[in-house]
Amino acid sequence: MTLIHPTAIIDPAAQLDPTVSVGPYAVIGPHVRIGAGTTVGAHCVIEGRTTIGRDNQIFQFASLGAVPQDKKYAGEATELVIGDRNTIREFCTFNLGTVQDAGVTRVGDDNWIMAYVHIAHDCQLGSQITMANGVTLAGHVQVGDWATVGGLVGVLQRVRIGAHAMVGFAGHVNKDIPPFMVVDGNPLVVRGVNLVGLRRRDFSAERIAAIREVHKLLYRQGKTLEEARQGIAALATEMPAAAADVAQMDAFLDSAASGIAR
Repeated sequence: MTLIHPTAIIDPAAQLDPTVSVGPYAVIGPHVRIGAGTTVGAHCVIEGRTTIGRDNQIFQFASLGAVPQDKKYAGEATELVIGDRNTIREFCTFNLGTVQDAGVTRVGDDNWIMAYVHIAHDCQLGSQITMANGVTLAGHVQVGDWATVGGLVGVLQRVRIGAHAMVGFAGHVNKDIPPFMVVDGNPLVVRGVNLVGLRRRDFSAERIAAIREVHKLLYRQGKTLEEARQGIAALATEMPAAAADVAQMDAFLDSAASGIAR
């Protein structure tokens, strides 16, 4: 208990591992569970049915597990689930899910989430994501592993950002962003392939070459989406080292109900 500041208010029903550190004036509600090694900064409020994993760093003034900003919400027992080793900086706001979706807002592992980021109800975030200051995700947004989202980006409801994609500063994201692409602007424009990110993650030359071919098929040859997808599917045979990347792109395009940024 020496890790809990005496001014912190923690409901007796909350489940905190003995190694959790809680700073001054933090407030933790009765349905909260926090795993080993997690640090909760001063003045944080963690409420609702919120589960937080191991070794997270939650900086001062964050608000996690508040009710959704959704007029349809009527007090249902929905959740916020946060994984392990995430960094959550100052003034972030993560909301509970709603029964209109799966009922859970989910954040994966090893994410770097900077100040003033808002993650609305029912968002689904993967792992190893970087979000710069002031990113705002509307409800039901999905963000894939290793995505990078620049400062002051706004993302429309139900839009998806694919794995390894990068969104530039102040982008207006109103269409799905395919994996591996770099986009920015308002209106949103696809600029190319996230080559710097892929090289940092040790993608082989053959995998990167295949992804560049995917980009050409989607954005540089005047093809319809269906024509581009036929060419993309053929790359799995032509460049077998990239078969998994091609399959990932094909699956993403197959479920792009609201259309992709093109």
